[in-house]
Amino acid sequence: MTTPKDEIAKSAAETTLAINPLMGGINREELLGAVAMMLRSTMTNPVTTAKSASKIAKENASILLGKSKRKADPKDRRFRDPAWEHNPFYRRGMQAYLATQEHLNDWVSDLKMTELEHARAKFVMGMITDALAPTNSLIGNPAATKRVVDSGGLSLLKGLKNAYTDLTKNGGMPSQVDKRPFKVGENLAVSEGQVIWKNEMLELIQYAPTTEKVHRTPILIIPPQINKYYAMDLSPVTSMVQFLLATGQQTFVVSWRNPKRENADWGMQEYIDSLIQASEVVRQVTKSKKINVSGACSGGITTATLASLFAAAGDDRINSITFMVCVLNPQKDDSELGQIVSDGSLEIARSYSKKKGILKGDDLARMFAWMRPNDLIWNYVVNNYLMGEDPAPFDVLYWNNDSTNLPAQLHSDYLDLGLNQPFDHPGEYEVAGHMLDMSKVTADAFVVAGLTDHITPWKACYRTAGLLGSENVEFILSSSGHIQSLLNPPGNPKAKMFRNPSIAPTADEWAAGATEEAGSWWPVWGEWLKERSGALKTAPKACGSEAFQPLYPAPGHYVFDE
Repeated sequence: MTTPKDEIAKSAAETTLAINPLMGGINREELLGAVAMMLRSTMTNPVTTAKSASKIAKENASILLGKSKRKADPKDRRFRDPAWEHNPFYRRGMQAYLATQEHLNDWVSDLKMTELEHARAKFVMGMITDALAPTNSLIGNPAATKRVVDSGGLSLLKGLKNAYTDLTKNGGMPSQVDKRPFKVGENLAVSEGQVIWKNEMLELIQYAPTTEKVHRTPILIIPPQINKYYAMDLSPVTSMVQFLLATGQQTFVVSWRNPKRENADWGMQEYIDSLIQASEVVRQVTKSKKINVSGACSGGITTATLASLFAAAGDDRINSITFMVCVLNPQKDDSELGQIVSDGSLEIARSYSKKKGILKGDDLARMFAWMRPNDLIWNYVVNNYLMGEDPAPFDVLYWNNDSTNLPAQLHSDYLDLGLNQPFDHPGEYEVAGHMLDMSKVTADAFVVAGLTDHITPWKACYRTAGLLGSENVEFILSSSGHIQSLLNPPGNPKAKMFRNPSIAPTADEWAAGATEEAGSWWPVWGEWLKERSGALKTAPKACGSEAFQPLYPAPGHYVFDE
């Protein structure tokens, strides 16, 4: 049976940490400026303000008299307790809150502002009204009040203890996961393998075959730089590594090092140079001239840059390329984040990380949390502090909280991608030492996106197909969110996807011709990859080679860097 804190954990897992080229573009001064602008608008738009105030007063009077029929959205878990419907005090409190929230949002929409100012004002108003929800206070939350009585006050003491722990050990943010049951190398990232090569930026892991025969063409998986690699090998049930090994793939994965301030000058060029070396090691160890490559989320941006560089150099080592929940050319309309940042915001973010040397993973996590405060902050305030519960143990959230830093130069390079849009302007911008041009990348491509993914929206992911010079492109739309689309092993009875054998000019046209299919996309990808992985040969008896002897077992050392 699913408990409320399990639901909270699953909801939070929809908003895992990710790199967006527009990231870091929110700063406190601009958000405070949005508040000031709304306050000024009460003076400059008195008629609009008076109308909204009148609507709020009129509906609250109706609520006070018990005449309101307003109800919460059935999907809003904050108001699921029966008291919100049956207790007059709580019902009126909920109705007053929902009415005020709606009318304030309407007021902001009616204010005369620029598009950017409107987006920021809506964002700030959402933060304010979310924070003021009655469920976020003990007296306004019937479930929390009942828990105090039932526990004889012990829930309050546990809540205070949880709050103190978060203030002293979690940067003041409510904990999202009970980390105690998890340990990397013991019950996470347990697939057998060896680190066969490393430099100061990455470790290259080769996994031990689990079949007697393997395909001749290996696959190299490139993860995001802001997350640790073991999302690909989270648990035996959800391990993409295990799935690939079971299909006879020679599987290699990059494990990035967690950069420190002294690594501030690591940029896209340095990461690409390291990947070139790693790909050469893979070729030599497997004795294969060709390799298949796969990149997830921002790792896809790095993968695309690598593929473009090889194409520019006339190097055809990439046999096929896979992009998973990845946006190469983000537009400001793709997400709420894009709508509230400006070019000036991005330059402020660039200066900040340059001064610090790194963009800390904790700072990024905090920014992401405030983008979806109900799911990532207030749910946990209620669960951890008001209810006195520990957060649920959830492997995805453990991995998500095990974040890494971003070097200032790489952050700057990502900001340039957002500002210049080089993927949309082939051959016009230099990236990682070459003129980036994805139209020269002709390898067969597989692109997967998530229908309910708000981090890398599926229509934005779909644009990747139009950037490539590939004649054969397969696009799959999974029915899940960001991380759930990525970790989608066979056997889930709820899994489904949408497919269309043709690549249409637009995402909407593609969707119009798509058909729904039951099941995970992994087997589809597995078959697609198998067709591009060459003939079978006897599996190697050990990882590495004479020239590249195993250094130490997977998951390696860099994954433990803090």
